[in-house]
Amino acid sequence: MDKVIVVGGGLAGLRAVETLRGNGHEGALTLVSAERHPPYDRPPLSKAVLAGETDDTTVDADWDELRCELLLGERATGLRLEPVGGVVTSTAGDLPFDGLVIATGATPITLPGDGRQHVLRTIDDSRDLRSRLVPGARIVIVGAGWIGAEVATAAAKRGCSVTVVEAADTPLAAAIGAEVGAYTAPWYAEAGVELRTGVKVAEVRDGGLVLAGGARIDADEVVVGVGVRPELSWLEGSGLLLERGVVTDGSFRAYAGTEEPGSVRRDVVAVGDCASWWSARYGRRLLVEHWDVALNAPEVAAASLLGQDAVYDAVPYFWSEQFGRMVQYAGSHAAAERIVHRGDPSGRKWAVAWLSGDRLDAILTVDRPRDLVQARRLIAAGTPVDPAAIADPDVPVRQAVRG
Repeated sequence: MDKVIVVGGGLAGLRAVETLRGNGHEGALTLVSAERHPPYDRPPLSKAVLAGETDDTTVDADWDELRCELLLGERATGLRLEPVGGVVTSTAGDLPFDGLVIATGATPITLPGDGRQHVLRTIDDSRDLRSRLVPGARIVIVGAGWIGAEVATAAAKRGCSVTVVEAADTPLAAAIGAEVGAYTAPWYAEAGVELRTGVKVAEVRDGGLVLAGGARIDADEVVVGVGVRPELSWLEGSGLLLERGVVTDGSFRAYAGTEEPGSVRRDVVAVGDCASWWSARYGRRLLVEHWDVALNAPEVAAASLLGQDAVYDAVPYFWSEQFGRMVQYAGSHAAAERIVHRGDPSGRKWAVAWLSGDRLDAILTVDRPRDLVQARRLIAAGTPVDPAAIADPDVPVRQAVRG
């Protein structure tokens, strides 16, 4: 393989470059990034950067040692596939390749209306929003998901008057379900944040929001955190299969046209927030928009591109720091049969486990990091657990296995 192009300058793109070199690729290597900054970590954007604790989250990388050409501030505009390899068209010109890594991430969803609305995806977004979080500023956040809660945390700490508007009846309903999401609702009032659930937004206008039905909420700044979409526009018409992301097999190899074994491209892989990959563990496609996948999955994608046998099937994991709490989640509860409480959700430290029979499907922990680590191992191994022991917060999770 003479020339590999990596499109996307986030953590997944950088990790792809590093693992390609680490796995023996000696040919030319180019990273194309629409951002003008070298690759950086995104989780701190809604935490340490927004709080003013740091201003730079650049990931350390020795680009000379990696022998990688950096095309920063350049955007991929299209893809022409050939029987083997092809050409990425870009603002820097045509870039021929015989190996391609697609790592273009995702783009935040915005709301209708011509008023100013902030999203939080880039370091520039975070720095700009931080400059507006001044004492007394009226900040309205649309969406009580992970990002919304973290922005509300930072804004409240900086002395802003914060209101969070959520269309669902509870925070985090889409992520962890209404029952568990409801346990986090009191955290908002505790932090001095007004939470308004079951409220739909019609549009963003100068000076605030217009709600469905015509009511208004006044605001100095509006922050929108209602989700993201994979960045796929540059791949339209390329022939790759696109369905909620670039459709790939368990090795992150992209499909062309149809999802048949014979249509998989061994010279094109997709990874990170834009990849919809097959999980044998869960028997369905997963699109996991979290740091852990961006960090670890490129090892498999790079190996696959170099013709090595590799499959990714890690247990999904993510975390959030909100209202003074560390919230962590591992697994997938989509097909779980029941919920088991591990401690009192009205207390400071607790967890919730999702079970199917004696199989642990997923766990959410609040300030119980040891539970998370041990449960993740049990989920990965498929170890049967004793539901009664899981429900006892005094029993270590590793000891809650079937005898």
